[in-house]
Amino acid sequence: MIHSRQPLTACLFILVLLLCSGESFSQTSFRVMFYNTENLFDCKHDTLKNDYEFLPNSMRAWHYGRYKQKLNHISKVIIAVGEWNPPVLVGLCEVENDSVLTGLVKYSPLKTQGYRYVMTHSRDERGIDVALLYQRGSFRLIAHDSIRINFPDKNKRPTRDILHVVGQVINGDSLDVFVCHFPSRTGGEKESEPNRIFAASCLKHYADSLFSVRTHPNILIMGDFNDYPHNKSISQILGAKAPSSVPDNKMLYNLLAEREKDKSFGSYKYQGEWNILDQLIVSGFLLNRKDGLSTSEKQAGICNQPFLLEKDEKYSGVKPFRTYYGMKYQGGFSDHLPVFLDFTLPE
Repeated sequence: MIHSRQPLTACLFILVLLLCSGESFSQTSFRVMFYNTENLFDCKHDTLKNDYEFLPNSMRAWHYGRYKQKLNHISKVIIAVGEWNPPVLVGLCEVENDSVLTGLVKYSPLKTQGYRYVMTHSRDERGIDVALLYQRGSFRLIAHDSIRINFPDKNKRPTRDILHVVGQVINGDSLDVFVCHFPSRTGGEKESEPNRIFAASCLKHYADSLFSVRTHPNILIMGDFNDYPHNKSISQILGAKAPSSVPDNKMLYNLLAEREKDKSFGSYKYQGEWNILDQLIVSGFLLNRKDGLSTSEKQAGICNQPFLLEKDEKYSGVKPFRTYYGMKYQGGFSDHLPVFLDFTLPE
C-alpha cells in the first residue's frame, strides 16, 4: 500500500505546484499604456536647456511642492489605467531628465511597483524627452537605442529622438517597442507637416528593417504623433490605417484609427473638438497570431476616468484637467488623456 500511494501523492504534489505557479492552459493578458505628461520638469536648471519657465522664480512659479504633486498625479494615472494592476509597459513623453523619472519610480506612490526605465537624451531645445517604464518581472530588457531625427535642413529646430526598446515578455516572445513624440504643430499644421513626415519616414525605415530580419515581427509603436490618424505622416508614410479583415503580417495598423470618426472620442481636445493625437500602432503579425503574443483593435482604448477631466466652460462637455492653462496653475494632470492596449498571452 505504501508503494502504491507514493506515485499518487507525488503526482498530486506536482499538480499543486503547477497550479500555484500559473502553469495552466488558460490565457492571461497584460496592459501597456502611453501618456503625454504635459511638461514633467524638475525645479532645477538643466545646463544648455531652455527650461527657465519651469523654475521657482519663473512666471509659472514651478516649485518643489507642485513638482511633487505632479509626480503623485502621474503615478495615480498609471495605477488607474492598469485598474490597480499597473501596466507592464508605460510610454511617456514630455519628461525632462533622469531626475524626474527617478523621482517617479522611486519617490512617488509608484515606488512599490518595481518599475525600471530607459529614456532618450535628445537635442530638443526645451529638454523634453521620451521614456519607457517597464516591470522587470514581466518584461526582460534586451536592448535599447535612440533614433535621432536629423532634418536635412540644418536650420530647423532639433526635435525629440524616437526610443526603440527590445524586450522579452513572460512567454519568451520578443517585443520591439517604439516610443515617439513627433515634431509639434508650432507655426501651423501645414507649415510644420514636413517635419512630422520626415520623422515618420525615419520610423518607417526602422520598422521595415525589423520586418526583414524578425521571424516573428512583434512591433508596438506608441506616442504623441501631433497628427491625426488620417494625416499623411500616419496613414501614408507609416501606412498605418485601421486593421483590415485579413491583416498583412508585415504591415503596420493603427488600432485607434477607426474611432477617429467618433467626434466625442479622443485623447486631446482642441477648440471644442476631441481628436486622437496619441496613438497605438502594431504590426499585422500581432493581429494574426493565435499561439503567442497577440492583440486586437478591440483591446485598445483611451482612459477618460472622471478625475482626469473637468467641465469645459467655453465649448461645453468636458476636457482634460490640465496642470497649467496658459500660465495659470490649475493643479490638474495633463492636457492629454492616456491611451492603453491589452496583449493576450496564451500560457
